[in-house]
Amino acid sequence: MHGLAGSRSKPIMGNAGVNILAIIVTLLVLMPFLWMVLLSFKTNGEILNNPFSMPETFSVENYGRALSTLNMGLLYKNTFIIASATIVIEIVITFMSSYALARMVFRSEKLKKSVFALLLTGLAIPAFILLFPVYRLTISLGLLNSYASLIIPYIATAISFNTLLFTGFLRGFPREVEEAAVIDGCGLFALCKSIVFPIAMPVVATVFIFNILYIWNEFPFAVTLISDEAMMTISLGISQFKGRFNIDYGGIIAASTLLIIPQLVFFAFFQRFIMEGMTAGAVKG
Repeated sequence: MHGLAGSRSKPIMGNAGVNILAIIVTLLVLMPFLWMVLLSFKTNGEILNNPFSMPETFSVENYGRALSTLNMGLLYKNTFIIASATIVIEIVITFMSSYALARMVFRSEKLKKSVFALLLTGLAIPAFILLFPVYRLTISLGLLNSYASLIIPYIATAISFNTLLFTGFLRGFPREVEEAAVIDGCGLFALCKSIVFPIAMPVVATVFIFNILYIWNEFPFAVTLISDEAMMTISLGISQFKGRFNIDYGGIIAASTLLIIPQLVFFAFFQRFIMEGMTAGAVKG
């Protein structure tokens, strides 16, 4: 009896330990966000002198200043246009290229592996290294301060990550479904559009979510390629609070809070699709 009671207590203790660890990790993750929210209600003097104390008075002046300084409608419009065009184009390109890598027969298997390795190499290249050559190319093409100046780099930087997820899914996708469709007279593009793409929706959703969040927060390319206020994105617009001789810390923090909250809501709503997509797109050994 004692042995049975001991064996039952071990799983209970183990579950309690996991739950406690999960709570601790969650609190550690939430602390910076909660601290930022508290700072957004402080004056600039309080932020600089007592950053870790509670606000003396909870004032929404920073939020009012953020909304009056930023043209939120224009910033959201620019970001939406760039994100929509980027995601549609990159999903089409990377899905078809991933299908070719996963299904097509190359004359040389070594060439196929080399192409896949070249695409994945992009994951190891920081965006900062690409800023100057992309800037020079953008000027040469006359695309500076245009939607295309951001759409093209965003597509290029997303190819590696998207390819990794899509090829991982397609390699585990049963060929029998495609073979049956081909026997029934289905062509290549109809096969991808009507058969494979709908089944790959969990991975497509994951690609969509990750790229939306990346474009929403991306700053290095935006600040390098966009100087016209009429073309600014949300993340770039927040930088307007930094002047030449002074910085409006309260305005920056309030605007950053307004930037992050929609992302948290978006991520919370779509987190199930992210987990399903990452599992479906996992690379098998």
